[in-house]
Amino acid sequence: MTSQATGTFEIRSWDEQPYAEIDGGRKLTRASVTQAFSGDIVGDGAVEWLMCYRTDGSADFVGLERVVGRIGERSGSFVIQGSGTYDGTEARETWRVVPGSGTGELTGLHGQGEQAAPHGSTARYSLDYGFETSG
Repeated sequence: MTSQATGTFEIRSWDEQPYAEIDGGRKLTRASVTQAFSGDIVGDGAVEWLMCYRTDGSADFVGLERVVGRIGERSGSFVIQGSGTYDGTEARETWRVVPGSGTGELTGLHGQGEQAAPHGSTARYSLDYGFETSG
């Protein structure tokens, strides 16, 4: 059985540093970010992003985020693997729950989702998820 979690998250902190400057204003950066989730997922996330910026300021990014909190009535933690693009005004990302990453009552969590985050605004997410059943 699959359920859908929807809601929002807010960026609490963002520490981004370049690790390679490339001709023409292109660069590679790493960002350590914390987020607060609300809605069907309630909790805190910590993510590490790797980003590749183009000369126009748009970027592609990948990251791993650990979320500690609740999905519905179940609590624990899980890891999201994400990848997406930033067009200069909005970041769009697809999510995949990393298999085997769920802890506590979130053990066996699996799913896929997405988020959309306008620059300087609260982001919206949705996650289609389920739980592995044993035996």
